[in-house]
Amino acid sequence: MQSSELDIIAEGVTKSFGNIQALRGIDLKVKKGEFLTVFGPNGAGKTTLIKLLATLTKPISGNVIIANHDIKKEPDKVRALIGVISHDPYLYENLSAIENIKFFASLYGIPRSEGRSTEVIKQVGLESRMHDLVRTFSRGMKQRLAVARAIVHEPKILILDEPYTGLDQHGSRIFGDMLKWLKTQGRTIVMTTHNISEGLELSDGVAILSAGRIAYYNETNKVEFEEFKEIYFEKVNI
Repeated sequence: MQSSELDIIAEGVTKSFGNIQALRGIDLKVKKGEFLTVFGPNGAGKTTLIKLLATLTKPISGNVIIANHDIKKEPDKVRALIGVISHDPYLYENLSAIENIKFFASLYGIPRSEGRSTEVIKQVGLESRMHDLVRTFSRGMKQRLAVARAIVHEPKILILDEPYTGLDQHGSRIFGDMLKWLKTQGRTIVMTTHNISEGLELSDGVAILSAGRIAYYNETNKVEFEEFKEIYFEKVNI
């Protein structure tokens, strides 16, 4: 596969924290427009991998290239091209929804930020609450507003770290519908999750991270749900 077809390339990536080796030689390629879901138990290295892709930390060895930019050499260029959604929505509770999004839009130097902020709030279905303080929002509403925050600068790549955490069934369904909408826009998406059914439903490719290594990768349409569950528990118990 040509590098021009890829938005994310990780080669031989290692990362340690003191004596703890979080990533042990990660090799990963994500095609433009692909939705990749990375599964794995707690402590597998998922959050460390996400932090690397989000330029929040750097590898000890190996390389990570995002949209043709090396995260160690050009982190600012990478940050302009990515949006990050986590289990923590990273919003200001004492500001309104529109004030939050306008603030983040200003960080990206977006002209006419009020119009763009209003547009993304409408896209996530929060138009009627846009002037309400975020502290009055439900967990699901905060996650929807976090999506607006992440896409206000129209990133081509989205990085999602356990975004379903804390959502009830209703919130999970709405959030899943939003991810399907984001996928239709042709964005490249990498998501970590514990939820096998939701991860398989949304993704084009699936990977299992275990003990800091990619233990499994396949195209989603080549693996059945029950088969994947068996593979998952086999790989994470190695």
